[in-house]
Amino acid sequence: MQGTALSGGDRIFIELAKRWLSAFEIHLLISKEGLEICKRENLGNVGHKIWASDKFNRYGYLINYLYRTFVSIVNVSRLKKREYNIIYSTSDFWPDSIPAFIMKLKNKKAKWIAGFYLFAPKPWQKDSPYRGKRWFIGLFYWLTQLPIYWSIKRYADMVFVTSEPDVEKFVTKKRNRNRIVVIRGGVDIKPSERYLKSGNVTPLEARKYDACFVGRFHYQKGVIELIDIWQIVYKKKPNAKLAMIGVGPLEKEIRNKVEKLGLPNNVDLLGFKNGEEKYEIFKQSKIVAHPAIYDSGGMAACEAMAWGLPGVSFDLEALKTYYSKGMIKTPCYDLEAFADNIIRLLKDKELYEKISKDAIDWAKGWDWDKKAEEFFNKIYHEIHTN
Repeated sequence: MQGTALSGGDRIFIELAKRWLSAFEIHLLISKEGLEICKRENLGNVGHKIWASDKFNRYGYLINYLYRTFVSIVNVSRLKKREYNIIYSTSDFWPDSIPAFIMKLKNKKAKWIAGFYLFAPKPWQKDSPYRGKRWFIGLFYWLTQLPIYWSIKRYADMVFVTSEPDVEKFVTKKRNRNRIVVIRGGVDIKPSERYLKSGNVTPLEARKYDACFVGRFHYQKGVIELIDIWQIVYKKKPNAKLAMIGVGPLEKEIRNKVEKLGLPNNVDLLGFKNGEEKYEIFKQSKIVAHPAIYDSGGMAACEAMAWGLPGVSFDLEALKTYYSKGMIKTPCYDLEAFADNIIRLLKDKELYEKISKDAIDWAKGWDWDKKAEEFFNKIYHEIHTN
């Protein structure tokens, strides 16, 4: 239910699946929209069954969500045990996780790998992005995740999480730490390595954008806060320019705020970009801003870091291990300090070069080819030893 966007969990599945096709026979139980995303991301020649059409998209998120859950339950009830021996659910959302849970109950010998990449914030938490009129959305999210957490914790054979702090939440007497995989995400580092070794790297002073953002336009990503941050940067550096790559439910609100704060010439909203189009923005940017206010990681920033862009983020607990290098951490939710860190990087050449080098080194450890092999070996080992 993402339109042209791509969630982190789906990105992880697609990139791993493309590299696992030679080892596994993969079959997709998928929505029409999901299949279109897979084809767009070059995962096209895979067996599949479309379980949900896109005819309910126009009725809004909730109705579409319940429709996809219902038709998935109906379809999974028709599957036979022998049709599968490994189940991979890409997220904790009901249309993904409930069918996987039912498949596991039907065939207890099958191995269930469950993706669970972000715990919903408790509605009363101070750092919850669901405040004010969004409180009921946050409550719905939190309540719907509770039964999924219980079923995954009790029945999943392996769990994919995004950051180290989430590991302990899935450890049980039957499932040790080895079967909870911190997957974080990955980056295709080949294009950036070729560019950085080419000798044709665009000089910093010639780049169009002082900073870029890559991600979903959602409350948890801090995109509204980023516009406030950029206004502070603009006051100290009037020609400062920000590129925002992404789409999402807050796109209209962001546009309105950019106009209200008088920043239409300083903030470019570029929509969803992928491949070469996205790389061109990285080549024209100096810094990557990662202003998430509630998150378990966020691999999009690492894509930019692979191109030598140092990052700036808030000092969230998950990011202490997720981005331990290549990113300057800011005291949580201090917008003035966040803007100051951007200005520091733009002015201090020595600091910029150090953090940029750290960003490149950190991104090298995220290579999708290496990640896919590593996770395949873990899955293979667990399947054959348990």
